[in-house]
Amino acid sequence: MQNHSLHRWGSPFTILGLVSTKKAPQNTLPAGAGLAPHSAAAAAPQASSHRSSHTDTAAAACGTTRYPLSTQPHGCLNSPLLASLADFDESKPPSAELLEALKEFAGIPAEASAPDSLAILAFLYMCLAISAKYGDVPSADIVVWSELPTGAGLGSSAAYAVCLAAALLRACGAISCPLKDGETTARWTEEEMTLINSWAFQGERVIHGNPSGVDNAVATWGGALRYQSGKIKSLKRVPTLRILLTNTKVPRSTKVLVVGVKEKILKFPAIMNPVLDSIDAISQECQSVLEAMPANPSPEYYPVLEELFDINQHHLNVIGVGHPSLDRLCRVTASHGLHSKLTGAGGGGCGITLLRPDTTLLAVEAAKRDLCACGFECWETDIGAPGVTLHSSSSLNAQVLHALSES
Repeated sequence: MQNHSLHRWGSPFTILGLVSTKKAPQNTLPAGAGLAPHSAAAAAPQASSHRSSHTDTAAAACGTTRYPLSTQPHGCLNSPLLASLADFDESKPPSAELLEALKEFAGIPAEASAPDSLAILAFLYMCLAISAKYGDVPSADIVVWSELPTGAGLGSSAAYAVCLAAALLRACGAISCPLKDGETTARWTEEEMTLINSWAFQGERVIHGNPSGVDNAVATWGGALRYQSGKIKSLKRVPTLRILLTNTKVPRSTKVLVVGVKEKILKFPAIMNPVLDSIDAISQECQSVLEAMPANPSPEYYPVLEELFDINQHHLNVIGVGHPSLDRLCRVTASHGLHSKLTGAGGGGCGITLLRPDTTLLAVEAAKRDLCACGFECWETDIGAPGVTLHSSSSLNAQVLHALSES
């Protein structure tokens, strides 16, 4: 049995109600077995939670952040919990009883909600459910290495879930090893990616309860996606956009923020519903601009996107998901002639800043310096990366190889 690594590409962010992914730091997860000596990369989605929860249209794009995962096989996993998953139904969320049993099995406190506890819970659920459905997943030591901050609106949980799904499905033989001799990267078939995505969604259900499915879909397929009325469709033409990603380091809970938006809609329906309709229109306008840009990459499109960024950010403040840290981020970048908005659920977390093609390195560095002086953390990246991809081990960079070897 050989060792393998899986990488998850990109982390998602919201562009005007459209979901996109940006380049973020890297993550590693050694797990499972049955893979050949390669790594897989998946794209991380980042949608506006409120856009996809309360409006009709959203779009998402994939960035270039990796989520590396490697495997060290040991044997086969036997657990009495497998019996409870024998009649697993993918159409239903994990039952509260099963999750409580998994928490007890793993020694996780009943009320635990920390990211590491949820990550362990998602892994156990996916591993046992996949074993029950497709056959034994070889047991393994699991090591996760990540520079991608959690709870910041970057789709880190979706990146994690896509990595796990691809690794576990490959380990038990439910999906193939598409990498041929001499190749450095390969993609799974559409049917196999659909399977990866469906299991990643189950992992997201464990972590978030009732996710939209946008984040795991972007992480799986990459590129850009349109989410409308519960249906997800790939956008065929998406330009590469330069983005400055800023983490305010203000923690927030997506669940709490989504509940807050729902309460405001119920309290002021005549006010809030038109705002949500406007956000929907912004998403559709942004999609039209993005799809037109590759065919006609005129600089005139960027002022339109910048204005849509500004309008969208104001709308998000109206529905109650802004935060003083995000307002400060927008003011700082505006002082450098740049336009920003929140990404993910808001309430802190991260924001994105659009960088025009003619934005100079000097201007970007000046903006980053001022943002860092606020206590924020910044990365320059772009969007439009591929989704889940299998890589040969030789294609891994030195940082990832070192992290995996040290584990």
